[in-house]
Amino acid sequence: MVRAPFIDKNGMKKGAWSADEDNKLRAYILRYGHWNWSQLPKYAGLSRCGKSCRLRWMNYLRPTVKRGIYSKEEDDLIIKVQAELGSKWSAIAAKLPGRTDNDIKNHWHTHLKKRMKQEQMASLVGQQCSEISVPETNQNEQSIETSESEARRNSELTPEPSSSSEFSTFSWPATTESFAEGIGNFWTEPFLADTSFSQNDIPLSSLVEGGFMSPDFLCYDDDTVLFYQLMQELMESNRDT
Repeated sequence: MVRAPFIDKNGMKKGAWSADEDNKLRAYILRYGHWNWSQLPKYAGLSRCGKSCRLRWMNYLRPTVKRGIYSKEEDDLIIKVQAELGSKWSAIAAKLPGRTDNDIKNHWHTHLKKRMKQEQMASLVGQQCSEISVPETNQNEQSIETSESEARRNSELTPEPSSSSEFSTFSWPATTESFAEGIGNFWTEPFLADTSFSQNDIPLSSLVEGGFMSPDFLCYDDDTVLFYQLMQELMESNRDT
């Protein structure tokens, strides 16, 4: 809030500058320069002190003074230099042509200080979130590695299914001739009767009734010849059918 103009006990005017006072100070300095700030108000026709005239000229009336909205580049530069040098507004103003130290100070405390605090809080929150997410990522990687090791262990313990059939171990003969030699000719080999059992062990009546033997079988004494003849008859009957 701008203080209303008033006159102190020494007769000096205080408070806001009027347009007429600005024109007088500007016209005198542009014509004669600011040779002595303490004597300048008397020659310029101003009821102001030398310090007030100097500040008014340097911060407002000087032609090279740049006023208005600060650009993003200027804001970033002020934040960067203030972090390096601190509250040295004159040194900061030297890096921003056209901006005064008083204007930069007011802009810092009004806008940039709050913005810098918000950015610091955002970066702190982001850092805490990243620190929390890192252990979770490591835990997920460990669980994946554990599942992979368990799957590998189970695959080692479980027998692999055979790609071939259960008859793959049987070695087939290379040619049909070797196969015929291996099994022999059943029809050309002589028949050898098995005499390890006794005829009395099997009732002959059951064989006759079952159709395995003819009744003429009982009339011969040579069991081997009769049995051989019976087998020949059975084989011939099978061929005819």
